[in-house]
Order: sequence, then structure tokens, then C-alpha cells
Amino acid sequence: MQAALGSVYAASVFRSAIVERYAASEQQVSLAFTLTILALGVTAGFGGALQRRLGPRRTGTLGGLLYGAGICLAAIAPNLPLLYVTQGLIAGIGLGLGYIVPVAMLIGWFPDRRGLITGLAVAGFGAGAALVGPLATAMLEQHGLRATLLILGAGYLAISVGAAQLFRAAPEGYAPPGWTPPERAGRAAARDFTLGEALKSRRWYLLWLVLALNVTAGAALISVASPLTRQFTGVPVETAALTVMTIGLCNGAGRVLWGWISDRIGRPLTFISLFLVQALAFYLLVRIGNFAQLLALAGIIGLCFGGGFAVMPAFAADFFGAKNAGAIYGAMLTAWSAGCAAGPLLIASIDYRAAAAVIAGAMLAGVPLTLSVLVTRRVEVSLPLAALFGGSLAGVDERRR
Repeated sequence: MQAALGSVYAASVFRSAIVERYAASEQQVSLAFTLTILALGVTAGFGGALQRRLGPRRTGTLGGLLYGAGICLAAIAPNLPLLYVTQGLIAGIGLGLGYIVPVAMLIGWFPDRRGLITGLAVAGFGAGAALVGPLATAMLEQHGLRATLLILGAGYLAISVGAAQLFRAAPEGYAPPGWTPPERAGRAAARDFTLGEALKSRRWYLLWLVLALNVTAGAALISVASPLTRQFTGVPVETAALTVMTIGLCNGAGRVLWGWISDRIGRPLTFISLFLVQALAFYLLVRIGNFAQLLALAGIIGLCFGGGFAVMPAFAADFFGAKNAGAIYGAMLTAWSAGCAAGPLLIASIDYRAAAAVIAGAMLAGVPLTLSVLVTRRVEVSLPLAALFGGSLAGVDERRR
């Protein structure tokens, strides 16, 4: 299901054909993708809450229907405004409903491996573009834009709706045989928060900022991967396409890798590592001169971009509990929309090298931002190493004055 939904990252493959069809500018056409991601971020919170009421099967089915139908309707949209409604809003709403369902459902089934399981769940989303991109390119050459969108939209609908029929919610309080939940010192982790309670917590907004910052960096590079590669290294378009493919594959792999790492070293240290690695990568990006070096750095940034999406659902569940994780993390996905708007806007507004330097500095700022999640207002707390680096947040003792 996530691979079908993740095809949204292959939107750039269709850009030239849509520009030609509607005699529009690239900026006008790219607005459809922006609307899709905005709709995803706004809708995901409702999807998490809806899942609690309707269950993952019905919610996932609804999401798959809307996403597939939106792409099919985009194939016959006679003008840009209707393209914005179909590919942007209808498909985007389906994307938000469908994306959050597997994440929230699997956190309930695998409370002992939250980081790894969310990484596996969203790895398909990251790899979706790598799978669909080459297929869509070949189909466009052979069948044209309208037929390609109709065929792919029908395929997305069938795959996602079919997968949703196998979804089941974990029983209340489920624990794997032989597993005992770890003791938690923090009162925030000792019970399940509702979405309303989480939104009153300063931590929710700090986690939102952490996710938005991580998304901004990756989205900036993804949006200009091909032209940046050509400008920095002088390689032809065909070779520069390898950068796009590398980022897509590493995006998927990073979700599993960093999710697995976070189960072992803890979510705070994992995000600190993500920010430090990206700060170094963007700093070196300004100074490289050959294609091999750029490809390696782009792959590292792709790993970290995907890793944030794997670690944050578990990070939020560590603080606010797993029961309402779908609604709480779903609402947090508005940070995805914000980052996908801010990153491309930044790197398109100034010189690529200057933008990379700015992003490197922003990644360093992410380290104290992550640390601030562990210390909230009106908290009497020390930060022993065990609290910062242990398993899944063990040890931050929050006491109301």
C-alpha cells in the first residue's frame, strides 16, 4: 500500500508532459504536487482519528479509493484548475488517509520494535518513486499522458484497496508473547494521551519542528537533484538522473536503517545523529567537484531524509502512547507539508551552494532543538546519559511543580 501511495514522489516524471498538455509553466504545474502534499499533511491527522473509529481496513480502503480515483480523474482534467482539484486535493486527501493507517496499526502490533516497524512500513513509500519512475517514463513514451495516468491510477487503487482488506487493529493493550513493557520514569510516557491533550503539550510542537527541519533539508535537495548535479559536476542529464534514483533508493533504505538504529540507541540520539550527519553532508556538498562524491553525499542525505519519517512516529508514541498514535502523529505530518514547501523554496531562491551552506547551519540548530524536547516548561529534571541515550526515552523524570 505504501509503495502505491509513494508513487506521488514520481510526480516530476510527468511534469514535461503536463506542461505541454496545458501550455503552462513549470511553476504552475508544480503547484499540483504542492497541493497534494499540503492535503496529505492536513488530512493525515483526521485519518488517524478516523482509524480509531472505523478501523484500519475501512480507513485504508477509503484512502486508496480517493488516491486512485484522483489520479484517474487527473487524466481527463480539461484544465489546470481541475488538475489541482483531482491530482492535488482528491488524491492528496486519499494520500493522507492512507499513509497514516499502516504506521498507526503496526505500532500497535509491534510495541517492542516501534522504530524498526515504522521504518519498514514507510520504506515502501520512499521506494515507490524508484519503482514507478522508470515504469511511468516508459509508459509515457508508448501511451501518452492520459492513458498512463488512467492505467497507473487504476493500479494504485487496486493495490492499496486490496492491501487494506488485510488490515486489522491490534487488541487493546496487546503485547508480544514473552515481552514485558519497559519501566518508564517519565509521566508523559506512562499513559496514552488523546490528540487534544497532546496538542496542549509543548513537546508536540517541538517534535513538529524537529520533523519539519529534517524534511526541509531533504526536500530541498530532492527538488533540484538533477539541475544541482549538472551545475556542480558538469555531467549530462542522463548521468544526473542517477542522483535522483540514488536519493529515492536511499530514502527507502534509510527508513529501515534509522528506524532499527533508534530502537537501540533511542530516538533523541538518533535525531541528533541525523542532524549532525546532514550538517556535514551539506557542508561538504558546497566543496565537492566530481560526480562520485556528489552521488555519495546525495545518498547520505536521502538516508537521513527517509530516516526522519521512520523515527518520528516512534518518537511521538514514546511520549504520548500508542493508543492514539495515528491521530497524534497524523496531525504532526503537517510538518511534512511545511518542510516540502520551505526546502524547495529556499534552494530555488538563492545560489545552490549558498543554500547548501544555510541548510548545513540549520541542521546544526536541530541538535539543541532535539535536546529541548526532553526538557519542557515547569519540569524539574536532570538529564543523565541514561535518559538521553537509553532505549526509547527511558529516564526523563517530569514532575509538575
